[in-house]
Amino acid sequence: MRVLALDTTTRAGSVALLEDDRVIDERGGDASRTHAERLPGDLIALLAAHGRALADVELFAVAAGPGSFTGLRIGIATAQGAAFVHQRPVVGVSALEALAYVGASKARRGDLVGAWMDARRGDVFSALYRVDGDEGLAVDRFTEIDAPQVGNPEATLVRWRAQRGRAPIVFIGDGAVRYADAIAADGTDAAAHVVQPTPLLAAAIGLIALARARSGAAAGIQPLYVRRPDAEIERDRKRARG
Repeated sequence: MRVLALDTTTRAGSVALLEDDRVIDERGGDASRTHAERLPGDLIALLAAHGRALADVELFAVAAGPGSFTGLRIGIATAQGAAFVHQRPVVGVSALEALAYVGASKARRGDLVGAWMDARRGDVFSALYRVDGDEGLAVDRFTEIDAPQVGNPEATLVRWRAQRGRAPIVFIGDGAVRYADAIAADGTDAAAHVVQPTPLLAAAIGLIALARARSGAAAGIQPLYVRRPDAEIERDRKRARG
């Protein structure tokens, strides 16, 4: 099955083309331009480089969040629009789950993977997963044990201590890179805190979406915002002030 995947949860984001379980191409975006300026041009250029067009895509996959509200809406609308026009299925995938999928690739059974995305304002979007399968890349080899939340890094680490025990933990994502000092300062077992570089996510999103489509578990797109939009928060503040 030919899959076109995109991630707009970060400023740069990424796009990827897959055929069955093989990643044909994955490209990061130009962070100096908005997603509105670049999409769907980036997708069309990626397909054209491999002699394909949107009509050749059999499954569309997109990051469902969390991340920039504007970026999420543009990415989801682009994927849904292309899927509607060409009468193809579309699957949304959590960016935190995609990070965990990449982070778990070299982890061992029983290890934990902490996905951290920079949520700005000193916070991170986070989710914690346990590796249940053997080494490799398999969608079903890790289990979520702390659902997606938003909060400051220190509070997140405190919450995870009770769930973690002494299991080694791999941190991954731009939030983990930004707050690497907080991670290093947590606990006494330095070997248990490994921060991986932030990967491109489009290919992982495509592989997860493909697995769900094959299993019949694909259920469209449910946006994962985690944090309420700033406009809603400000509106409620104004109402409280009368």
